[in-house]
Amino acid sequence: MSRALSPKALTRRDALRLASAPLLALGMSRFAQAEEAAPAFSFIAVNDLHSSTAECAPFFRNVVARMKASAPDAAFCLMAGDLADRGTAAQYAPLREIFGGLGVPLHAVPGNHDYLAHEDRSAYDAAFPGKLNYTFQHRGWQFLGLDSTQGTDFDGTKISDATLAWLDTALPKLDAALPTVAFTHFPLGAGVAMRPLNADDLLARLRKLNLRATFSGHWHGLNEQRLDRAELIVNRCCARIRGNRDGSPLKGWWVCRATPDGTLQHRFVALAAEESGAR
Repeated sequence: MSRALSPKALTRRDALRLASAPLLALGMSRFAQAEEAAPAFSFIAVNDLHSSTAECAPFFRNVVARMKASAPDAAFCLMAGDLADRGTAAQYAPLREIFGGLGVPLHAVPGNHDYLAHEDRSAYDAAFPGKLNYTFQHRGWQFLGLDSTQGTDFDGTKISDATLAWLDTALPKLDAALPTVAFTHFPLGAGVAMRPLNADDLLARLRKLNLRATFSGHWHGLNEQRLDRAELIVNRCCARIRGNRDGSPLKGWWVCRATPDGTLQHRFVALAAEESGAR
């Protein structure tokens, strides 16, 4: 049983011990907060690779080498659709092998070119199992991969009821306070060519979260706009056999840096003209 100290029994050592207790507690609290604060991290976002024939392999090997040089500490790579050009297993096999050289997880979503036929996405599903509608977390950030395709259709499309229903089910389970990034193939920003007709339905759901950015492709052009605190970002392609619809010869990817306070920075890394296969 502990013994209460009377004023007469309180020694100088006791007084010093008791006086230092709040400071010690404060120090421990700050230490715990520092331990809990996740450090900043980097990741890569790329879209529209359009893997086609064996002639693409040297191009992609160079892309991967340059990606590693541009983001040596990247935690993972987001791949926003049209990874293959015709959705065949033969087009995914070298792509998986080459991009596996990044040595980080590959988080993909399908594009319209990732279908063998209008209702056949089997080769993509085999190459990237479970990468349709899903979520993951990394160091205090939340990521959503969302299927925005309507089979092989490329314009006048709608995001499927299945995707919207999946998101409706997922939203109550997600942490609305965590800074969040979503990535899709089809562009989400207002006025962008080939934007899904019901893109606003998807954005209305995402706005319930602490959305900080969306990364998309499909249009093969640069477009950046804001929605509340989020940036809706569409990038140029990173393909040997395809060009950009905005007339730019640049091909490349984003290197992104996410910090514990919810700040997300992104910079475009372009291949040199002689590397890009621009056409």
